[in-house]
Amino acid sequence: QVQLVESGGGLVQAGGSLRLSCAAAGDTICISAMGWYRQAPGKERELVATITRGSITNVADSVKGRFTASRANAESTLYLQMNSLKPEDTAVYYCNAQTFVATMPTTLCFGMDYWGKGTLVTVSS
Repeated sequence: QVQLVESGGGLVQAGGSLRLSCAAAGDTICISAMGWYRQAPGKERELVATITRGSITNVADSVKGRFTASRANAESTLYLQMNSLKPEDTAVYYCNAQTFVATMPTTLCFGMDYWGKGTLVTVSS
């Protein structure tokens, strides 16, 4: 029902910045919250930042003060502004969308979690 495509990853030096984008398509009217997760090799996927339909944002302590999540209201696009990057930020970053159960005029919404394929961020020093 929802397709997510991340972009913006790449190689950056420590202290640099990147902005990740997540474009959502499909039944975006069903989305209640979106978020960014990351997974480094040998580690479990961890939450980076979330933003609700009401624009309530939350970021992990490890990135607080450095990363900022935002969204475009009209466009179904999620952003992650990453500043002061550290080598430990190196990971595959995944976009997530959570949908709620509802019946819209032309859409039936199911409560689901959707994931993008991920975009690789590599921070070197």
